[in-house]
Amino acid sequence: MSTADGAFDTDESCLFCKIVAGDIPADLVHTGERVVAFRDIAPKAPLHVLVVPRDHKPNAAATAAADPALIGELVSVADAIATGEGQPAYNLLFNTGEAAGQTVFHTHLHVLAGGKLTELPV
Repeated sequence: MSTADGAFDTDESCLFCKIVAGDIPADLVHTGERVVAFRDIAPKAPLHVLVVPRDHKPNAAATAAADPALIGELVSVADAIATGEGQPAYNLLFNTGEAAGQTVFHTHLHVLAGGKLTELPV
């Protein structure tokens, strides 16, 4: 959730915070007031986009606790991206925790399309 002055919480050491701030280049596919989306640098599917909130929280559960509507916004943006790229069927995936495959501890939603999830190493 943004701070009282309208700024978003950030973590200077977070890769995704740096991408959101424009400090690290990315192939952006969506830039909104609260959500940014960019192509994964190591795609696991023909379409593999990460949808991230500007506000830094370590995982989806923390984001949902702080701002439940933001989770819905992430999903809505993911749908718009997938369908906009001609992929009406897609998978959405949140990894939460290192044991689940999370490597960047900033909430992010994977949008995967163009193959069955069982065929895609995520």
